[in-house]
Amino acid sequence: MDTGKFTGFEVTLQKPGIAWIEFNEPEKLNGMNARKKRDLIETLIQAQMDDAVRVVCFIGQGRGFCAGDDLSAYTSGGGNGTGLVPDIHPGHDSPMGTYNGLKHISQALNQAIRKLDKITIAAINGVAIQTGLSLALACDFKIAAKQAKLGSATLRFGLLPDEGGQFLLLQHMGLTKTLDFVMRKRIVSADEALSLGLVNEVVPDEALRASVEALAMEMAQGPQVSMRLLKQSVYQAANLSLIHI
Repeated sequence: MDTGKFTGFEVTLQKPGIAWIEFNEPEKLNGMNARKKRDLIETLIQAQMDDAVRVVCFIGQGRGFCAGDDLSAYTSGGGNGTGLVPDIHPGHDSPMGTYNGLKHISQALNQAIRKLDKITIAAINGVAIQTGLSLALACDFKIAAKQAKLGSATLRFGLLPDEGGQFLLLQHMGLTKTLDFVMRKRIVSADEALSLGLVNEVVPDEALRASVEALAMEMAQGPQVSMRLLKQSVYQAANLSLIHI
């Protein structure tokens, strides 16, 4: 698995197989763009194929985990740093371009997180909105700092939830709470997110990384083959009846 600084994030790998993906554009609240998403997908593929990687953790620098898409980058692809994959047109220049960008770049990122059979952890250090919320909810574990804020809020712009966000919200909260959350354009505190079932735990801001490292260490030291099979089985069970498990 490649480590170093890439398009809007950096990757480190520590023993015993814990990969950290750290968003490093705090001045943009770690907003997403097409280049960053494609590089993240490539990073996740590398993590899947590298036996040295057992757990993948996401965290942001500054006040934001990820505050959604960087809209200014829609026409350019956006982002600085060394790319892992060649640039392509980012879409969003026409109705079909928006469809292509969302389906084949944006949704593909969350699908890559869910398809990864290794444990994923979102360390939600700050604002997680729209794209950032969907990415966090795609992870297996979500630990939020006390200062974190979570929301979909796409309806504020007359848009549907990005990257399959409504599906992920429904999995976590059920129908009634999801409708309330998206229709009322709610942005909630970490404690309220915990009560809604969006996160597993809320910790003091200064304890976030240590708390996630402890969970990652626990997961990395477990029986890897059994855990990966169990993870896939649980997600399949969420969408199937008992007779199909």
